[in-house]
Amino acid sequence: MDKHFSTQFDAELSTVSSRVLEMGGLVESQVIKAVAAMTAFDGEAAAEVLREEQRVNRFEVEIDRELSGIIALRQPTARDLRLLISISRIIANLERVGDEAARTARVVQRLLDVGLATRLRLPVNDLQFEAEMAVELLRKALDAFARLDPLGALEVIKQDRQIDSEFEGLLRKLITYMMEDPRTISACIDLVFVAKAVERIGDHAKNLAEAVIYVVKGTDVRHSPMTDVESAVG
Repeated sequence: MDKHFSTQFDAELSTVSSRVLEMGGLVESQVIKAVAAMTAFDGEAAAEVLREEQRVNRFEVEIDRELSGIIALRQPTARDLRLLISISRIIANLERVGDEAARTARVVQRLLDVGLATRLRLPVNDLQFEAEMAVELLRKALDAFARLDPLGALEVIKQDRQIDSEFEGLLRKLITYMMEDPRTISACIDLVFVAKAVERIGDHAKNLAEAVIYVVKGTDVRHSPMTDVESAVG
């Protein structure tokens, strides 16, 4: 390959990867604000999350366009092609994480509108703990992508199970709240949807980690048992 062509191609890959990390940082911030809005029932923070949703959507469209241009012009192969395919998967997952943050913000607004946020005792601290775990997992997945670190990606995949367990525990607690005080039923149902949204953020972080392993090792580990994932990372 011509040296100038190769250098320019590497620069394009570096630029689009940096854009992914920029999008990831925005999404991570969006989730953190959504959790803060939920914990403090802060309407302004919820509104800010919803405003940022449009920026996240623009990122996805713009990066997708850049990917299409690179593939059409450079016709990459091997690891470079895997990187571009994985970036496409990653930005789709990041956009969905942004959707989950926006869904949480809308729940906060609805609870505030009907006055339930201030009238009822709700288990928001448990929800905050689950959300903090999901944010940390997303951060680790983005770091694994930045460094193309398959071991870091493997750790993310393993830790996703902890969020699943936390969701199940929170679901049981919400059911208890509803049984003990029927006035909480409407609000608790909303919180169930938020808890599920947080659990999905963990799933999307896991998907990011799987994409990293695909780039580095050339093995698609989606829907694979943990033993096969560990074997692929080696």
